[in-house]
Amino acid sequence: MNTSNNTKYWLLSCALFSFFLTWSFGFSLFPIWLNQTIGLTGEQTGIIFSISALAALAVMPCYGYIQDKLGLGKGLLFTVGALLFLSGPFFIFIYGPLLISNFYLGAILGAIFFSAAFSAGVGAVETYVERVSRAADFEYGRARMWGSLGWATATFFAGYLFNLDPSYNFILASISACIFLVSIALLNSDELKNDKLDVDTTVTKDSEVNFKDAVKILTLKEFWGFATFIMGVSCVYGVYDQQFPIYFSSLFPTQDEGNAMYGYLNSFQVFLEAGGMFLAPFIVNKIGAKNGLLLSGVIMAMRIVGSGYADDTVTISIMKLLHAAELPIMLVAIFKYISITFDNKYSATIYIVGFQFMSQVIASGLSVVVGAMYDSIGFPETYKILGAIVSTFVVISYFSLGKSNHAKKSSPQVQT
Repeated sequence: MNTSNNTKYWLLSCALFSFFLTWSFGFSLFPIWLNQTIGLTGEQTGIIFSISALAALAVMPCYGYIQDKLGLGKGLLFTVGALLFLSGPFFIFIYGPLLISNFYLGAILGAIFFSAAFSAGVGAVETYVERVSRAADFEYGRARMWGSLGWATATFFAGYLFNLDPSYNFILASISACIFLVSIALLNSDELKNDKLDVDTTVTKDSEVNFKDAVKILTLKEFWGFATFIMGVSCVYGVYDQQFPIYFSSLFPTQDEGNAMYGYLNSFQVFLEAGGMFLAPFIVNKIGAKNGLLLSGVIMAMRIVGSGYADDTVTISIMKLLHAAELPIMLVAIFKYISITFDNKYSATIYIVGFQFMSQVIASGLSVVVGAMYDSIGFPETYKILGAIVSTFVVISYFSLGKSNHAKKSSPQVQT
């Protein structure tokens, strides 16, 4: 990697670090904040996640298409960065008070803001970094590792700060957003944008993105095979993880002890996850993108089912740490699967629509149902049901995902 590309790697790593630092300060203890500070029930918390998912459905496709049109342009990233900076004041002065005084108005307004800043914002940031990584010749996983470290750094302090005053976390979220904005401002992508490179490496200069071809992606059987895995495995796992902190903290003698321990364990888990991000490219390159997706699905199912049988702090902590193995393999496998199977100039659209959008489609309905199940039959029984669903879809995905595991220069990609 030359000096210029090395600089891009470190600036984008810093951007990912600060983005996830901001996100973690605001959301690592979000369900606990809703439950203990705002006083919401499990069903109300599920409604929050459901409305947020519906809002994200409107924002995500727009972000994907805009970022594909911009290519290596940074306009959308600056917009996301500005929203990140405003997230702290929004939490403290607008969102929290509104949830107490007018629950549904607060939920809707929060859903719109958080979707634009975080739910859809992360897709814009990750796909931008992945696109630059192909052009600048570095592994995406090596840069994304710093995102995990950012999340871990915030969660290490989040539980302790939450017990002092939840507002401290929100203030630090806005401060860390400044680092993101500076990193993006310093990044010089013009030299990459002006290079006419092979489509297998990055988007070609004369390859225009248009709305008609972007929509055609939805007609590809390969897209729906990929979407089957996302909807039945990754989406269900995401809904399971939404209120996991509440169940985790409930297994400790006091709420304060559970909150603090969750913060410490989550931090340790994400530090392990960062190491997994470094190793995941080697694993996925070895076993192939499809097998990488399936392996991550098996680990997800193990964690959900295991959580259903965990009734002590040690076992539930082990279940939490499995996330450190699952997430890196899944993220790296997703990007490699997309680059192998589809036209790379639509990588942002496919990632945001195929992965994040589909996740929100399922979450928008399932979050309320699962939240009500937590209130009626409890967390353990709900986890067993969710684990069975994920296990079933892992088997289905074995047949629905494409047969190719490794990219071959002689093999054409699926074109739109």
